[in-house]
Amino acid sequence: MSGRGVGEELAVGEGSGRQGVHAGAHAGGSGGADPSPVASRRGAVDPVKALMRRHRDLCESAVDPLEIAAGLEAHGVTDRTAARFRHRDVFSLAEEMYARVPRDADPPARPASDRPPVSPAPRRTWALLTPLPGVLGAATVTGLRLTHGGTRLLLVAAGTLAVVLALRAALRRGPLGPRAGIRAGAHRSGTWTCWLLAYAALGDGLLRAAVAGGPDGLPAGPGDGTWPVALAPVPTLLLSCAPAAWCAHLLSVRARHKLDTSHGLEEFAASVRPLLLGTFALYLAALAALTALCAAALGEPAGYATTLTLGTLLLAARLLHAHGFPHVPAAVLAGAAAAEALAVATVFAGRLPGCGFLAVPVDTLVSARGAAAVAALVCGTAALALLVPAARTLTRASAHARTAPPC
Repeated sequence: MSGRGVGEELAVGEGSGRQGVHAGAHAGGSGGADPSPVASRRGAVDPVKALMRRHRDLCESAVDPLEIAAGLEAHGVTDRTAARFRHRDVFSLAEEMYARVPRDADPPARPASDRPPVSPAPRRTWALLTPLPGVLGAATVTGLRLTHGGTRLLLVAAGTLAVVLALRAALRRGPLGPRAGIRAGAHRSGTWTCWLLAYAALGDGLLRAAVAGGPDGLPAGPGDGTWPVALAPVPTLLLSCAPAAWCAHLLSVRARHKLDTSHGLEEFAASVRPLLLGTFALYLAALAALTALCAAALGEPAGYATTLTLGTLLLAARLLHAHGFPHVPAAVLAGAAAAEALAVATVFAGRLPGCGFLAVPVDTLVSARGAAAVAALVCGTAALALLVPAARTLTRASAHARTAPPC
C-alpha cells in the first residue's frame, strides 16, 4: 500500500471518482460506453484493485462497506492512507472496494435442515444470567453469617463453586462475552480475577495481621479473630455484574449507531470516546450505590477506594477482552495479582534476620493509610494502565465491526 503513482493515475477528484464507482460496478462487461473515472483508473496502475486483491477475503465476506472499513482499520489503514487513493477517509475507500466486488448472482439459499439453529431470545438469556452471580454470592454470604464450624466450610465450598460457574456462564454470553469470531485462546484471565476477588475478602485482614506480627490462625468470620474476613466487597462486585453488562450493551449499541452515521475514522473515534467515558461513569455510580448498600446490610465499613478501583479494573479488562484484545488485560490482571501477593510476602520476608528493610514500604503505607490502601493503590494503578489502551482500542471502528449481531 505504498500508493506510488496514485496521484498521476487518478486525474479526477473524489466526487466524480465515487460516482464512477457505482457506474463501474453495474456496467459489468458492457462496451461502447464513455470511459468512467474508475475505468480510467484501471489502467497500467490500479492501486485500489491491488488493495482489494490483498484483502480479498475481507471484501468478499463483507455484508456492507462498514465491515470493509473496520477491517482495513484493523490492518493499519488510516484516513491519511486513504488520501493516497483519492478518498477523503477509509469509509469512502471501503465504499469503492465494496462496489467493485463482483456480485453476479446471489448465493443459493441453504436448505432449512442445514441452517444453524437460531437462539430465540439471546438478549433475554444474558439478562437473566448476569444477576445470577450476585444472587448466589449474596446467598452464600448470608449463609456464612448464620452457620458455624463444619457446616460453614461446606457452605463456603458449595457457594464458591456455584458462584464461579454462574460467573463463567454470565461472561460467556452477551455484552461481557467475546463476540462471534473472537477466540479467547490462552489469554484467559479468570484465574487472576478470582485471585483479586479472594484478596478483596481475605487480603486486607491478612496484611493487617501480618504487620501486627500475626496471624496466629486461619481466617475467622467477619470481625472475628486476628484474621477477619471482609464479606461486603465480594457480593458487591458480583452484584455489579448486571449493571456492567447493561453498560457494555449500551456502549455496543451506541457505538454501532455511530459507526453507521460517521464519515471518517477520526470522527467515529471522537464520537465514541464520550460514550466510553460515560460507560465507566455509569458503572461506577451503580457500583458505589451497591457498595453502600452491601456495607450497610452487612454492618461493615464501605471500602469505596478498594471496591471502585477493583471494579474499574475488572470492567476495563472485560471490555477489552470482549472486543478482541485479550493480551493486555491478562497481563495487567496478572501483574496486579502478583503485586498484591508481593506486598504480603515482603511483610513476612521482613521477619528474616537482616531483611527488615523489605517490609518498610508496606509497613509505612499500612501505618499511614490502612491495609486497604495497598489493594486500592495496586488496583488503581492497574486500572489506569488499562484505561489508556481501552481509550485507544475501543474507539476504533474495528472494535465494533459487525462480526456478531447486536447484543
